[in-house]
Amino acid sequence: MRRDLAAPVAAPVWPEDVALRPFMSGDARAVHALLQAAYANGGGTVETFAGWWDTLVTDSEYDPALCFTAWSADSLVGVAQCWTSAFVKDLAVDPGWRRHGVATALLLTAFRTFRDRGAVG
Repeated sequence: MRRDLAAPVAAPVWPEDVALRPFMSGDARAVHALLQAAYANGGGTVETFAGWWDTLVTDSEYDPALCFTAWSADSLVGVAQCWTSAFVKDLAVDPGWRRHGVATALLLTAFRTFRDRGAVG
């Protein structure tokens, strides 16, 4: 799927009690667990935490500012891990929060950030 970033991108609307929070390395285990849960029934795989984390942070396209995390209180409910090439690598939402707009808000946040960084295609 491609998105024309030259076209207007709507502002994200977050579900009540959900907020975007900057990714911090202390969130890595929660992100990993959410990705494992999201891919448990197919669609991809996630290696062990150590392998996943090492692969992620050593990738030339990794930028922690492009890991968007959505939280409700102290619980991670969604994540969009993106690359510097304006590519959404992973998008996962906790099953209990699906169909509440979390994924849409994460994608719109990513698209606006890509555009702000100069991506147009």
